[in-house]
Amino acid sequence: MCGIVGLFLKDPKLEPKLGAMLTDMLTTMTDRGPDSAGIAIYVRPQKGRAKITLQSSQPDIDFKDIAKLMTKAMGGKVSAEIKNTHVVLDVPAKKLDEAREAITALRPGVKVMSAGESIEIFKEVGLPKDVAARFGVSKMAGTHGIGHTRMATESAVTTMGAHPFSTGADQCLVHNGSLSNHNSVRRDLKRAGMTFETENDTEVAAAFISHKLQEGEKLGSAMEATLTDLDGFFTFVVGTHNGFGVVRDPIACKPAVMAETDQYVAFGSEYRALVNLPGIDKARVWEPEPATVYFWER
Repeated sequence: MCGIVGLFLKDPKLEPKLGAMLTDMLTTMTDRGPDSAGIAIYVRPQKGRAKITLQSSQPDIDFKDIAKLMTKAMGGKVSAEIKNTHVVLDVPAKKLDEAREAITALRPGVKVMSAGESIEIFKEVGLPKDVAARFGVSKMAGTHGIGHTRMATESAVTTMGAHPFSTGADQCLVHNGSLSNHNSVRRDLKRAGMTFETENDTEVAAAFISHKLQEGEKLGSAMEATLTDLDGFFTFVVGTHNGFGVVRDPIACKPAVMAETDQYVAFGSEYRALVNLPGIDKARVWEPEPATVYFWER
């Protein structure tokens, strides 16, 4: 049992409140998963720039002078915003892959949470309200985002085991459920060139969709493929640079509810996650159908 939330803003006037709304939604889901929590925030991209979010268990050491060192290593301007155990690096978009290689060389102990033109991921062990407070999520602005609070069932309670999982540029996924064939799918994806940081089944689902997108498939068809290629019980919420999607397995035993207004599209594991959203009393509210893909893009 885990808790998932998602919010896609149609109205730009709500963008300064994205972090606050997501924090409230996720905190409401605390009793569905007290082990760890995480939130992915998508911000409006800056032309020619990209972001890499890193995590460290010793940030005072690993993040010291990191912007200066990265700028020297890459020959291009890099800035850094430290947020507790995470740091968001702003790098030249054309040098995103080069930046990841430089990070590995300079700070081999840090973990990459996400990379892309607009995504930032913050996750740690702890309750949603505490994790959100550590990173100041409620003050963050953005266009859309997803969040997760975890009750571990099949792998360790660690920062890397927390959701969201990001396995492609500006892509991430959160999951409520359990996959029974994740080991065999992981082996197939490794042969196809995908890499993994954990033994978590959710990372396999994220990599599965990333691989489909890399092969040229659209988000909708990539998510539809989960219904035939992934076995188990699941609700997935997927984030991309310009939208998000939802899919439930054919049995759909994991709870889910959605709401849509002229201002936003929202997802929650339970309706109580949505009750404080503006205009929810006038929203179209429904339960996502089994084996059906829903997605919204700009």
